[in-house]
Formats: sequence, C-alpha cells, structure tokens
Amino acid sequence: METETKKRTMEDMVKEYATPISILAAGAIIAVSLSGGAANRGLSATTEKTTQTQLQETVLPSKGVTLPITWGDLGAKLVEVGAIDPDKLAALYKDRGGFPAQYQKMIEKNANEKIVITSANSGYLLNLLWALGLANKNPILTDEMMNPVYGGAGNFASTGGWTLAKGNAMDHYNMHSLVTLTADQQAIVDRVSRNIYRPCCGNSTHFPDCNHGMAMLGLLELMASQGVSEQDMYKTALAVNSYWFPETYLTIAIYMQQKGIAWKDVSPKEMLSAPYSSSSGYQDVSSKVTLPPQSGNGGGGGCSA
Repeated sequence: METETKKRTMEDMVKEYATPISILAAGAIIAVSLSGGAANRGLSATTEKTTQTQLQETVLPSKGVTLPITWGDLGAKLVEVGAIDPDKLAALYKDRGGFPAQYQKMIEKNANEKIVITSANSGYLLNLLWALGLANKNPILTDEMMNPVYGGAGNFASTGGWTLAKGNAMDHYNMHSLVTLTADQQAIVDRVSRNIYRPCCGNSTHFPDCNHGMAMLGLLELMASQGVSEQDMYKTALAVNSYWFPETYLTIAIYMQQKGIAWKDVSPKEMLSAPYSSSSGYQDVSSKVTLPPQSGNGGGGGCSA
C-alpha cells in the first residue's frame, strides 16, 4: 500500500461519537431507499415503515449487542500505568452530562459482567478500547506503523489524537503488558486484523492509524485472550463497527437486501473486508444503492470518537 494512503494527518479526535444523530440520519436513508421499492410493490405505508424499522433493528439492535468478553480490571490498569488520565477523561465528559457511573467503574475496579454495546455507549467503549489498543504490547504495533518512512508512529491520528493519557501518548504506545497472548492467539489476531477494514480509512486493523482501528485492535486482543473463536470475532467486530459507523452498515444492509440477502445471513468476514468496509469499497457499494441527492453517500462519522 502506498505511503500517502497509510499516512494520515494528526487530529484531535477524542470526542464522543454522536451515534444517536447518525442513527437518525441512517434511518432517513433506509426510508428513502426503501420507499421506491415499497411503492412499486404496492406496499402500504404501514408495511413500509415496519420494513424500515425491522432493518434498522437488525443492524443496530436498540437493546444493544452483548460482546463475548468481560473487561475485568483493564480500566484500572490503564489508569495505573497512565494510559488513561481519569481527570482528563472526566473533563472531556464534563459538559456532556459527566462520565456515567456504570462506565466509571470500568476504570476503577473489576467489571466482570459481559459488555453490551449500544448506540448510546459506543463512544465510551470506543475510547476505552482505543486506550487499550494503543498501550498494550503487541507486535502489530511495530510491524508497520514504526516504519521510519512514516516518521515514527507518533504522527498518526490514533497516536497523536490520544490526549487522555498522562504525558505523551507515545510514552504508552506498545509499552504495557495488559493483555498477554499465546503464540496461537497472536496468530489469530494477526490474521483477523488483516481482514477487518473501516470506512473512514483505506487500511485494515493491522495498520491502526486511526482511533477506530486502534480500538478494534484492542477488542481483537481482548477476544483472543478470552478464547473467542475466529468466527465469533468477525461477528462481534461487525456488530461493533455497525454501531461506530451506523450509516455505513445500514447502507450496506440495504445493498445486500437489494441483492436478495438478509443481513442476518451475510458473512461478517465478507462485510468487514475491503470491498465493503474500506473507504473505497464502501463508496463503491453506496454508489449502487439508490439514495436521494441530498442524502449523499457518507460513511457515518469519519474518525471522530
């Protein structure tokens, strides 16, 4: 892959991702995309609305998706080593109603229940997983991003953009043994990370140059360490990506529906691959979905957290 494709401008991305707004916009996309087909089939307005709601609920369940992992004391460890500064985190959310108590415990003590991602908490989880992916020691962080051709790893959005640490983000990059993997588990993470893309970039998780990529790397490490199968890793990654980029995956779901394939029947690995989930792949897919000119083909949030 060319250097200019991988190298990304450093930006301050530590913001809560406005998923609820994106969900509303995505719902509008579903409505306009399905309305023509509904009229052609003579469906009633009620049936059409039901179809829209069902598709959105399938891709982005309102009750959330339970992830096959527990967080444990990772948050407390991230605070202990300085990869997360709790004062900076509190300041970030001060004008947003504060950091909710149920997530505060994720940086203070053991959180042993399964994590449930929803449209409301996806931004919180993105930041926590971002910190984990950046700070945890893993060969993937030295495979490509440390290449001198990029001027070091500190100039990427996923590193320069992480401003919630004590000191500089690079003081913690690949520095802390938080999630230890066996050789087999590392091989799985390496393999799966090369097949998971994100629509804000043209890179896979194996090159985590933005916050979504770094957070996904942390999630993959955590899943591998807790014995999650490769198949379930892809399934979980698709669910998480969908909450991080709702417009993208609702549009892809419409595309698959137009091909006669229900979202519940898609291959998560295929949907996460470059032809669908990379920035260029998604642009190609969205160009084949009938949308009104004013809706555009946006991916649903870019690289803001």
